[in-house]
Amino acid sequence: MNQLRHGNPDMTPPLPCSASMKDVQNQRDDRNIPIDKVGIKNIRYPITVLDRRNSRQHTVASINMYVDLPHKYKGTHMSRFVELLHLFRPEISLKRISEVLDRMKKHLNAASAHIEVTFPYFIEKKAPVSGAPGLMDYTCRILGSSDPSGGLDLVSEVIVPISSVCPCSKEISDVGAHNQRGEVRLSTRFKKFIWMEDMIELVETCSSCEVYSILKRVDEKFVTEKGFTNPKFVEDIVRDVAKKLYADNNITWFSVSAENFESIHNHSAYAHITSGQIHTETSQEANKLKN
Repeated sequence: MNQLRHGNPDMTPPLPCSASMKDVQNQRDDRNIPIDKVGIKNIRYPITVLDRRNSRQHTVASINMYVDLPHKYKGTHMSRFVELLHLFRPEISLKRISEVLDRMKKHLNAASAHIEVTFPYFIEKKAPVSGAPGLMDYTCRILGSSDPSGGLDLVSEVIVPISSVCPCSKEISDVGAHNQRGEVRLSTRFKKFIWMEDMIELVETCSSCEVYSILKRVDEKFVTEKGFTNPKFVEDIVRDVAKKLYADNNITWFSVSAENFESIHNHSAYAHITSGQIHTETSQEANKLKN
């Protein structure tokens, strides 16, 4: 009795039962204002993604997860997002995003759900002449949304480093031309699964020259001369990417932007194209390119 009356340092008090605790989030809110998106942002999490060459690749992602919140509820249950994420940790891919979104809507009693997964993706790339191997990292994103009717929207995005040589500089100079590293951001919607590698390679073929992690002297000579013989403005790059995508019947929508980190200016050069809906009966852009 004395131990119970005065307390025992060796005894841990029992945890309160969650069923008996007040659920503040489910309390009624009287402001009558629904919220479009509420959830968690920038949670870093180990994931496994599909790899065209090696089947699977382990990486670390930064993940955002949101649901809508009806006007009558005070808040959502933030911990449930992380619990759901743990269930799908073995693999995050375009094929499983729909499952994640459905579970989010069910477990959080929501009409719509959204997920954004951003991660570094590594590809072994050999130098163009010497063949010296090195790893290139590309920033990739998978964006998914499920609306109240169950409609699914998936977007795949890659950010690809490139190099470019200025056509104007080459034209007006007796010797040389200014060149710089740049970045192309490509987002696509599609009918069938598309590999990240395919998107990356498409972008790289539209630049003045690709970027490599390792270059020997023979490789440096090659990329310098290749870029010089293939000068491109940012306008050229986004148009060349767009032309290839308009010709691809698997692509239903795309957004492509190019930014050059100018070597002789204190600003960047930028260009952007968004397709709108393509490869439908009303797609005038696609029909023009086919004719």
